[in-house]
Amino acid sequence: MQPASKLLSLTLLVLMGTELTQVLPANPEESWQVYSSAQDSEGRCVCTVVAPQQTMCSRDARTKQLRQLLEKVQNMTQSIQNLDQRTQKDLQYVQRMEVQLRGLESKFKQVEESHKQNIAKQYKAIKAKMEELRPMIPVLEEYKADAKLVMQFKEEVKNLTSVLSELQEEIGAFDYEELHNRVSNLEERLRACMQKLACGKLTGISDAITIKTSGSRYGSWMTDPLAPDGDTRVWYMDGYHNNRFVREYKSMVDFMYSDNFTSHRLPHPWSGTGQVVYNGSIYFNKFQSNTIIKFDFKTATISKSGQLDYAGYNNRYHYSWGGHSDIDLMVDEGGLWAVYATNQNAGNIVISKINPLTLQVIKSYTTNHPKRSAGEAFMICGTLYVTNGYSGGTKVYYAFHTNSSTYEYIDIPLQNKYSHISMLDYNPRDRALYAWNNGHQVLYNVTLFHVIRSEEL
Repeated sequence: MQPASKLLSLTLLVLMGTELTQVLPANPEESWQVYSSAQDSEGRCVCTVVAPQQTMCSRDARTKQLRQLLEKVQNMTQSIQNLDQRTQKDLQYVQRMEVQLRGLESKFKQVEESHKQNIAKQYKAIKAKMEELRPMIPVLEEYKADAKLVMQFKEEVKNLTSVLSELQEEIGAFDYEELHNRVSNLEERLRACMQKLACGKLTGISDAITIKTSGSRYGSWMTDPLAPDGDTRVWYMDGYHNNRFVREYKSMVDFMYSDNFTSHRLPHPWSGTGQVVYNGSIYFNKFQSNTIIKFDFKTATISKSGQLDYAGYNNRYHYSWGGHSDIDLMVDEGGLWAVYATNQNAGNIVISKINPLTLQVIKSYTTNHPKRSAGEAFMICGTLYVTNGYSGGTKVYYAFHTNSSTYEYIDIPLQNKYSHISMLDYNPRDRALYAWNNGHQVLYNVTLFHVIRSEEL
């Protein structure tokens, strides 16, 4: 049983982000407020959950009775702790007895199955086991005494429940049962909160973190957001056309400090730098076509291919830096996406949600942003973010929200450390942007913000 002060006003710290960005809630009485960012210096995520204020009891004349009741409960807690300390040693004996009893049960089964063989030997072993169990009898006797104490606690709790019921009838407005249920469901609410925190609105991008300097001016590199725990392989693709070889590094450390890699040969050359590795396969745009290919690394075969109808290709609707970047494949918390442009949408960006198994388009969204005017783009939580360029001063300035089919202009600086970004993709597992910047492989941490209102929980 928790103190009422914790029940009525609860502030929770959940490790979810980098540096804690505090923003005061607009109206703390109306909603749960959650503030999160990417990672702290030790790699932990941080978020703050501030519960709605409960001022009912502060206005109630009976709060003194509740405090007295809580003091009684706290006394009970101390008694229970004493009981717990007393029974810990006995519990070890009981655990040993449980193991021995299970062995005894197994022996009986063996006797039943083969009672005509080795009967004398089996019963001798059983007798020895029974001798081992004899010391447990005093332990059980102690538990009988402890059971009496537990019964006393149960009776006291019963009396407390009666007092609470009487107090509730007198106070009326104080709904103890409702409060109790809310506290009991706290774990479930927090789990829902953690799921909500996986997504949010982009509010900041860290300075560039240079991982490696290698390759040509253009290329792509990535990790698999659906890789199993312990799989930290890095995938590396130099150039934007006329290349079929994908490098596999065993880990990020190998990628940073060694040239040890495995080379995979694709059946077709890729186009642009918009490839993604997702759940063990690489998805890429076949050179000089609007065909998407899914290539399984494990079997070294094409597991699926399909066309993006009406999608421009062969430098028809590229990003502003060129490079056959007509079709850009992306992954976020919701899955696989394709970003491209069509004649039907006047060369403006089209966003399509793709089924990763069949490569069929699930749903498409048309925007009003010209594809050729975009420097690069990436998806986070169903929102497409577009940069204003690829060289010089760069920022994220346009966002299209697929959940509402609306857009807005924003202003989030993006450090363009090496003056030429030819690839920019978000990894939802790492909560980071992967970039290829003029022959440098770069990472950016991101900060996401989301307010969870009470109706969402």
